[in-house]
Amino acid sequence: MRRRPAVVLGASGLVGQRMQQRLANHPWFELAAIGGSAASAGKSLEEIPWRLEQERPPLPHLQVLEILGESFVKELQTLGIEVAFSCLPSDVANQIEPVLVNCGIAVFSNASSFRRELGIPLVIPDINPEHMSEFNSSKGMHACATNCTLVPMAVPIAALRQWDVVKVSMRSEQALSGAGWMLLEDEDARNGHPDPEIPGEAEKVVQEFLHVMGEGGEDGVVPASIEVDVKCQRVGRRDGHQVFVEVEFKQPISQQEIIMALKNHDWSQQLKLCPSTPLRPIHLVDEIDADNHLWSDGIQFSTCPLPSQSLKTGMAVVVGNVQVKDHYNLAFSAYSHNTIRGASGGTLLLAEQALIEDRIPER
Repeated sequence: MRRRPAVVLGASGLVGQRMQQRLANHPWFELAAIGGSAASAGKSLEEIPWRLEQERPPLPHLQVLEILGESFVKELQTLGIEVAFSCLPSDVANQIEPVLVNCGIAVFSNASSFRRELGIPLVIPDINPEHMSEFNSSKGMHACATNCTLVPMAVPIAALRQWDVVKVSMRSEQALSGAGWMLLEDEDARNGHPDPEIPGEAEKVVQEFLHVMGEGGEDGVVPASIEVDVKCQRVGRRDGHQVFVEVEFKQPISQQEIIMALKNHDWSQQLKLCPSTPLRPIHLVDEIDADNHLWSDGIQFSTCPLPSQSLKTGMAVVVGNVQVKDHYNLAFSAYSHNTIRGASGGTLLLAEQALIEDRIPER
């Protein structure tokens, strides 16, 4: 398969650098350009401080282009860019993403700007891959990944939806990296005392959960009819979002049935061919260990991950502490890497899905 030339919109942020890391050896996409702020523009990629815990992988010798500069789109066209991975703040994403789409560049966004907008699919590939049918329709080649906290909550529930979900309650413990690299350098946060409040987070999770669990139609997605209560807080952990969930079902459940459904939840045969698809979407354990269960490929955990070489590592959702409380109520905990599955890896997987489904035309 020909490698498609791609631009990462985000030179210095954690998610942007995770995306650079994942594209370093990607078989389907080639890192051919980097877009950044005016402060980063003109610098070589090597001059940008590296924020991730792994060493910077060998990357192309690129000069950062100014995303909001007058010549940005023309420069991308000159370079033959076909795909853009947006790892931008919402205010910048609002301005540049539609412009790139209108120029024929396929945009896969981690930003919240266009989530749930009619004609722009919001997809978690092992939950609602059929919603990608909106891609390249009324709003062009534009797709969005979800909020990072939604992934560990929604994936296990989707595996159990055959019992008809009635009500969901979720409490999150979210890592510092979910707020960007600046919080990782905050002394109070590093010492385990971050501000626990995450304004607007719970509302986003509820809306996006109902959307990805909903059904597509001619007039867009009809959200699921589920009662949802969400409480989100920041904790002093570097990476990894953990959620504590209770679910009420309409149909009776048993411990054995629930365990089997979680174990059997799987990707479509087509999605299994994608480089970023983990071996299993859910890695089931007895109890979650936040220190040792961050990097899973769906089968095994890594203590020395090499995410620029192993695209599956860190992409599985770890589920544990599963307890059927009675015939209709379930409690569990789930854990996922917020800047991998919840951000750059999840966004890249959307592009892989679109490509393998022939939704990005050849040039």
